[in-house]
Amino acid sequence: MFEIPAALLSWFYGFTNSYILAIALIALVVMAVTTPLTLKSTKSMLEMQKIAPEMRQLQNEYRNDRQKLNEEMMKLYQEHKVNPMASCLPMLAQMPVFIIMFRVLRGLVYEPRGAALPVAQSVLRAFDQPADIVNDPGFIPRYLSTDSPLYQSLFDRHEMPSLGIDLSKSAFEAISNGSAHGVVYALLIVLLGGLYFGQQRMVAARAAVSPTMSPTQQKIMQYLPVFFAIFQVFFLAALVVYYIFQTIIRIGQQFYITKVFYGHEEALGRQAQRAGERAREEARKSGESGGLFAQAKRDLAAARGDSGGSSKSGSSKSGSSKSGSSKNGSGAAKREIASKRVTPPKNRPADAPGGSKGRPTPSRQEAQSKRSSRPKSSGKKRK
Repeated sequence: MFEIPAALLSWFYGFTNSYILAIALIALVVMAVTTPLTLKSTKSMLEMQKIAPEMRQLQNEYRNDRQKLNEEMMKLYQEHKVNPMASCLPMLAQMPVFIIMFRVLRGLVYEPRGAALPVAQSVLRAFDQPADIVNDPGFIPRYLSTDSPLYQSLFDRHEMPSLGIDLSKSAFEAISNGSAHGVVYALLIVLLGGLYFGQQRMVAARAAVSPTMSPTQQKIMQYLPVFFAIFQVFFLAALVVYYIFQTIIRIGQQFYITKVFYGHEEALGRQAQRAGERAREEARKSGESGGLFAQAKRDLAAARGDSGGSSKSGSSKSGSSKSGSSKNGSGAAKREIASKRVTPPKNRPADAPGGSKGRPTPSRQEAQSKRSSRPKSSGKKRK
């Protein structure tokens, strides 16, 4: 898993004799592999946004029937040939690539320390390495064959120099050694943050009308990568350089997506934006928020409503049985009322005569109908 990209990186180094150029080329290869996944994810997401108004209508129509809603939504997906998981799975598939490249680049400058040092020294003695290397081993690159050009250039070294930068150090380490020496490393972090910000600005510009994100959520998604760049102060400079080249390629990728999916009025992205506007308009008419978190809240409320539906029907049945039992005898009716959850009336003590300690709590619909039918007071205080 790690040996193949490490071998490719070593081949690029043997071809260019430069660490930075080798990292740039490996970033290009990784983006060439992941770009089809990104395009597929983008297309699926826009197709889901395109049918957002119809999904909204189904949610309003079958609000109290979760099972029927799921059946109708599946029919809608099949009719439009939309897979709701297709917008998520390609993005999840890119996560292993991120982890692999992170491990490979860190493994280039692996230096045994602590409990790993005696083990490394024993291995070096077994391979008849000189005493100075055994006593003070430098880098022992991982995932590389010992005869590869990249391994030979880094073995027993304590630096990974390229264009005046030690790629084996982080910006935090460089700044700790001296402010003047760490300026270049700090500028790399600033450059990466600026590239992240520019990339997200492009995404936010074309997704200004989004049925799944509120303006606040769009701002969070826009500035979140910038905060991610700040945390890379603790990453190796080699990783920062890799992310810089990768982000530059992503910006070109975003230009392509904008041209293909948003290039004309009948493009898929334009249709999704118009559908999103209609969905948000319907949400405003029904008094609902069109944000992503609001939608999740409504789904959770609908799920709770399903679980409470049976209890409501059961209470209605018990109500009918209560009315029937009251005709047969007052004692049965009192026992029925006593089994219910009751609240004491406001203007009568709990032990008032009448045989009951309270009255059943009215439902929300009953309370609303009672308030609407109640005559308006004249405003005069009752004496």
